[in-house]
Amino acid sequence: MTDGPRSPEDVPTVAGTQPEPPSKATKEEGFSLLSAFGGWGGLLDAGLPGLAFVLVFTLFDQQLRPALMVAIGLGVVFAVIRLVRRDPLQNVVGGFIGIAIAAVIANATGNAADFYLPGLFINGAYALGYLIANVLRWPLIGLVVGLAAGWGTAWRQDPVLLRAFQRAGWLWVGFFVLKLVVQLPLYLADQVVALGVARVVMGWPLWLVLMWLTYLVVKASVPADRWSAVKQAAEQLAARQNGKSERE
Repeated sequence: MTDGPRSPEDVPTVAGTQPEPPSKATKEEGFSLLSAFGGWGGLLDAGLPGLAFVLVFTLFDQQLRPALMVAIGLGVVFAVIRLVRRDPLQNVVGGFIGIAIAAVIANATGNAADFYLPGLFINGAYALGYLIANVLRWPLIGLVVGLAAGWGTAWRQDPVLLRAFQRAGWLWVGFFVLKLVVQLPLYLADQVVALGVARVVMGWPLWLVLMWLTYLVVKASVPADRWSAVKQAAEQLAARQNGKSERE
């Protein structure tokens, strides 16, 4: 074992080892990336309250109060489940607070579309954040992976990794910009049902597509003998998150 952070170049390669079968490797790497960014639980927590809101709003003759009650109720249920599973406290609080803020705003204004207003601001902030980070050559994905792997910011001295993380970063910029381009006009037109459907479709289903594209872009940008280091970093990030869940 070594003390201190390792650079991407320090990851050893073993000559003569047999690579994993393509189907198995692809499956494991894809799910490692998904776990590193929150896993299935986070995706469902983020998507189901919004889906329930638009369904109840539609079925109950577009009445705001029942839709808000169901959405908040689901938020409470997910928070309790996360507490029972001993998930990190910030995940529990963050998920519920997001729903609560949206419900408070919509209830205060009486406009059902305002339930989705915080999400529009969040998408705008993320789009701007990823854009600025990429322009400054500090891609956020590289920062997350670098911290998880113990590289610190050493990966920025490696043109291959810097280019890979920047390419992936542009995918994330496009992801959040696309959500704004579709959802903001619907919000301004007060098309609540269409906005709710767009939020669901562009939520975890599109997120899974983004994760897979991120995996493909990074892997295509990194030579085969370097890919194991990036894959290991994603696995370390996922393991670190799981470790926090077990300790808290």
